[in-house]
Amino acid sequence: MDTKSVILVGAGMDVGKRRQGCRMGPDAYRVAGIAEALSDLGHTVTDFGDTRPDTVDMPQHDHLFALPECVGWTRALKRVAQQAAQQGLPIFMGGDHALSMGTVSGMAAHAQQIGRPLFVLWLDAHSDFHTPNSTGSGNLHGTPVAYFTGQPGFDAFPALDAPIPTDRVGMIGLRSVDPAERAALEKDRAMLADMRSIDEHGIKAPLMAFLDRVRAANGILHVSLDVDFLDPAIAPAVGTTVPGGATEREAHLAMELLHESGLVCSLDLVELNPFLDERGRTAKLMVDLAASLLGRRIFDRITRSF
Repeated sequence: MDTKSVILVGAGMDVGKRRQGCRMGPDAYRVAGIAEALSDLGHTVTDFGDTRPDTVDMPQHDHLFALPECVGWTRALKRVAQQAAQQGLPIFMGGDHALSMGTVSGMAAHAQQIGRPLFVLWLDAHSDFHTPNSTGSGNLHGTPVAYFTGQPGFDAFPALDAPIPTDRVGMIGLRSVDPAERAALEKDRAMLADMRSIDEHGIKAPLMAFLDRVRAANGILHVSLDVDFLDPAIAPAVGTTVPGGATEREAHLAMELLHESGLVCSLDLVELNPFLDERGRTAKLMVDLAASLLGRRIFDRITRSF
């Protein structure tokens, strides 16, 4: 197995929605042993510590929750992502999913610098394709895909160096998508695999098809893993639970296939709310999935005790 230089980046962003708790995510991953799990595989692991948002001088918005804070986090994480990508494979330990506005835009800028297209695999119950103009809740953790694909309405946010065409986005695990979001994504040829298609065809078929797209374009792949991709029965520590998610085995298979592809350049671990967890079980599972992505095989995995 090729060893990598893994960069852990704490991104305790907790302003993309009103329900609090995701700010504790980075420390939960550390306590769950993410550095040890990856170093045991032979990787060099460096912890960059916790990113802090930039200070942004703008008024609060009447509808969009914590807009200045979200802009500040986006600016900071974009900068840190570009720095970390030059040194290894960054893992962004969140934090709510609005953090991907910064991490993906930063990784896209890095990909542009090295002359390769960036693709994004979105493992999530939600498509997060609302814009500031379409979100009914005003929660910006439902908007990151629209932002980094260059949709209109994000004038308050940093300009994109390299918007990602929607046909370079693959979404697996969908089961809570507004009709307008689905219509927009289908029009722009995003790869969409909802849980019904996974029930019918398994998780391997859509994932391998998407990886073939990345490989054919000589691309690199950013993976954004939301806790609510998983079924809440095995991963309760998320404020946006949607029944009927991926099983533990389906999730590990996806991670193992991603590792074997050799295409992954960066990873988000998002929406972990330790306040809602059961003796750390969700944090431990997410750490196990990160280890599978970086080369741990199923028969290497010890039995966990809770």
